[in-house]
Amino acid sequence: CVQPSVPPVPNYKLSMSIPEWLQAIQTYMKMLQYNHTGTQFFEIRKTRPLSGLMETAKEMTRESLPIKCLEAVILGIYLTNGQPSVERFPISFKTHFSGNYFHHVVLGIYCNGCYGSLGMSRRSDLMDKPLTYRTLSDLIFEFEDSYKKYLHSVKKVKIGLYVPHEPHSFQPIEWKQLVLNVSKMMRTEVRKELEKFARDMRMKILKPSSAHSPMKERSRGKSLSPRRRQGSPQRRACRRDKS
Repeated sequence: CVQPSVPPVPNYKLSMSIPEWLQAIQTYMKMLQYNHTGTQFFEIRKTRPLSGLMETAKEMTRESLPIKCLEAVILGIYLTNGQPSVERFPISFKTHFSGNYFHHVVLGIYCNGCYGSLGMSRRSDLMDKPLTYRTLSDLIFEFEDSYKKYLHSVKKVKIGLYVPHEPHSFQPIEWKQLVLNVSKMMRTEVRKELEKFARDMRMKILKPSSAHSPMKERSRGKSLSPRRRQGSPQRRACRRDKS
């Protein structure tokens, strides 16, 4: 029997622009194909340290098996490591269709003042988006509009923090620093919340809100803007929406 061909892992070349590099990564993920089997080939525990998840990503490149959206996020982080101009952060969606709820996640990308995404989905317009969106809210609304084509209504959007470029970090990924109950908000309100969050992310003043680790406890005293963190309406909105 013929062995299935293993797609080569993309290598960054100095001649590549960042959009070309992101396109090469997305093309590689598409060559692995979306996993329709109903069996998940790689176990991804969201609470694991980044270093452990990067080991799983390495395994994905070795095994070349089909992947789903969560695996694509981990693989996207792994392949963009070492590109400090490229910031990566998870974007999660909870949608409602025909009496059921669905969950999806993509890897948000911020570079040179523009937003885009990498990912995998059954639907071609619910995964990668080009690095052309001037604001985070423009990117999120693009996903929302794509969902409407499939009669899915977006209920919640969760945005995580920038993922460190240190592949040996023991810090877990922060998956949901901002949680917006978008189905109960006006677009103007959603835009305002997203833009404030995006600004704080770019200034790197947000600190992880998930499970406390000794490392995070140590870094807590170094906040650039303690007053902003405590009184941030973002945090209040976040706590409200989690209920």
